[in-house]
Amino acid sequence: MDVSLNLPTLPNLFCNEPASEVVSWEADEDECEIFTSSSSDSFIDYNVDSLTNMVDSEVDQMLESNLLSRFYHLPDIVHARQEAVQWILKVHSFYRLRPETAYLSINYLDRFLSARALPQGKGWPMQLLSVSCLSLAAKMEETTVPILLDLQIIKPRFLFKPKTVQRMEVLVMKTLKWRLRTITPFDFLHYFISCINNSQHNSLCHLFCCATDLIINTCKATDSLDYPPSAIAAAVTLRLTNHSVNDQDLAQLGCMHNRINK
Repeated sequence: MDVSLNLPTLPNLFCNEPASEVVSWEADEDECEIFTSSSSDSFIDYNVDSLTNMVDSEVDQMLESNLLSRFYHLPDIVHARQEAVQWILKVHSFYRLRPETAYLSINYLDRFLSARALPQGKGWPMQLLSVSCLSLAAKMEETTVPILLDLQIIKPRFLFKPKTVQRMEVLVMKTLKWRLRTITPFDFLHYFISCINNSQHNSLCHLFCCATDLIINTCKATDSLDYPPSAIAAAVTLRLTNHSVNDQDLAQLGCMHNRINK
């Protein structure tokens, strides 16, 4: 049985772009490259109030469960999302962007798809959405952002003019209610790693690098939307430090352990 989100569709402005706005060519699908990120050079000092505020904020930004359940039962959307995420991560790796940029790109993509329905049977709307989400995330996190045409690399099926991408960016921001600054697992990661591991600074940086790779790989799964960023950061930290999810090990996560969803 076909399942429909019954969500508002895209405005005609974005559903029916004139042919002059998009250039198409066929491209073979490449295997997704292994994501590698640079380690962080500094660790942040946190206080209880700031951590509590972040946990409160992440609760507000979690997607509603009814939207998620409908999202999971649309095979076409799930498959298109997987291809979009793979492309985003390839471009992200090519330009060696910050791990937060990759996370936010996928976060924007998922939040948009949970709120709006893309036209079915067409490949270019998802590609346009992917470029726009990556561009917005880069603007939020990077000091130097590639121009819009340069972002469209790694054999994309479609190439969009900058003004087309910019119009889509506006639609994405409106759909996300202008909430581009969101809580991510990286906001908790430094604190959790420093609490549970007392190794030398160089070892902590290596652990952080491994943790960022694992977080990004976790984002590839659609059901990662079910978990708050603090829980993802805690699970990754426990996994990489050979701990389990029990009260004793969770207590090592410092003042945050009582607020983490097991």
